[in-house]
Amino acid sequence: MSALRPVGVGLRQPHYAALLESRPPLAFVEVHSENFFGDGGAPLQVLGEVREHYELSLHGVGLSLGSAAGLDTWHLDRLAALAARFEPRFVSDHASFARATLPQAGGVAHANDLLPVAFTEASLAVMAANVEQVQQRLRRPILVENLSAYIAWADDAIPEAEFLGELARRTGCGLLLDVNNLVVNALNAGAGDAAAAACGFIDALPPDTVGEIHLAGYHDDGRIVIDDHGSRVHAPVWQVYAHALARLGPVPTLVEWDTALPAFEVLLDEARQAGTARPELLPAGRVSA
Repeated sequence: MSALRPVGVGLRQPHYAALLESRPPLAFVEVHSENFFGDGGAPLQVLGEVREHYELSLHGVGLSLGSAAGLDTWHLDRLAALAARFEPRFVSDHASFARATLPQAGGVAHANDLLPVAFTEASLAVMAANVEQVQQRLRRPILVENLSAYIAWADDAIPEAEFLGELARRTGCGLLLDVNNLVVNALNAGAGDAAAAACGFIDALPPDTVGEIHLAGYHDDGRIVIDDHGSRVHAPVWQVYAHALARLGPVPTLVEWDTALPAFEVLLDEARQAGTARPELLPAGRVSA
């Protein structure tokens, strides 16, 4: 797979055998950190085999970096052990929260979702403190991903791109730019030109903070657009990706596919397009689903 930039794929259990048997020339492979928090067993054995051939990216969904209730120390300890064992190229999680203090429930509850934070100075201070704690524990910078969000808060006061850029400035973390999330949010917000709105977000980011890009597919049922990672990358996402490459340069790029998994070769075909297409030749496409 000749590539003009480093490209990887998200590795899910049904594709383990295909990856290890075919060993395609990928720059890296990304897995969900929490799937490998056990002390042993088949998942860690497979991950060890994968690491013999590829660099790894550990992508989490449970750190709850935006939680005012603080981090789950057990979760952070497991992540630190995993990172020390496999020495990944990237460690990342989302600009979201899942933990909240519920006195009536007798402690802290953890939601099974990535919930958006309010874009306020108070939220920024909380997230910065949590990111710094993670980085000190892991002894490395992490990447923080922009979220696909289906609600907003009434007290939002800071544009999201500015919020993330300031987070990177304060903590030294990098940003994981999810282009699909940008398009999904723009479509759900009713933007007249979703691709242009997403490109404007990219233009507002400090370009030297973006350490990785995510591409994925979405589902549009006519009422709402869902970031389901269940299809090929849509034309508006390729269009915005072209803009990201032109502005940011050859940032390492990952293709995610989490639902309705296709044959492994289909995922590799998406990675080939991400890796070899020149920005000016990526499909302009349409800006609606």
